[in-house]
Amino acid sequence: MESVVSEPSVPEASGAVPTVTEPVPEAAPEKARLGPGEAKNDEQLTRELAVLLFAASEPLSPARLVELLERPAPARVPAALERLGAQLEAAGLPVVLRKIAGAWRLLSDPEFSHVVGRLLAEPKPERISAAALETLAIIAYRQPVSKAEIEAIRGVQAGPVLRSLVDRGLVRISGRADLPGSPLLYATTQSFLERFGLAALKELPRDGELNED
Repeated sequence: MESVVSEPSVPEASGAVPTVTEPVPEAAPEKARLGPGEAKNDEQLTRELAVLLFAASEPLSPARLVELLERPAPARVPAALERLGAQLEAAGLPVVLRKIAGAWRLLSDPEFSHVVGRLLAEPKPERISAAALETLAIIAYRQPVSKAEIEAIRGVQAGPVLRSLVDRGLVRISGRADLPGSPLLYATTQSFLERFGLAALKELPRDGELNED
């Protein structure tokens, strides 16, 4: 018996149906992912982008920018970045847009690094411990006051804290007490007023003000 081999049928062009291997258009899902940001015009998008990069403490990736801009079409973010970079260059400002490890941020122009260095070289105010603040408050309200008086109020040794406050320029030796041994007297300095934003000691809160909620 002869075997019969059937030829594969070819669908007519007019009635052809895409097979499962053919790519499926993603236009509909893409549109579904868009958010309010897509309604923003190019200028608004660029301005919001500039604000985000200025306020961010770290570089922002394109994906993160899409979310923060309320999901415009992803392709609009690189275009907005290009516009922002061109605007900064045209304005002649010493600020540049830089890509760092795949993310973007605004930086000062390297040409002005020596200017920024002046700011970074400024000494930063040191944090004051709770013990130092307590001691400082006693001196501020009772000055001139001796070390023994401070220790009587706090109930602990005040020597190291006092030395620290003197070294920081917040407290000074104002004289000696007319007592046996002539103990040193301590008072606050002009730097103390500046540090706490006071024009004079009379601006220190009074008892009634401290008890207010």
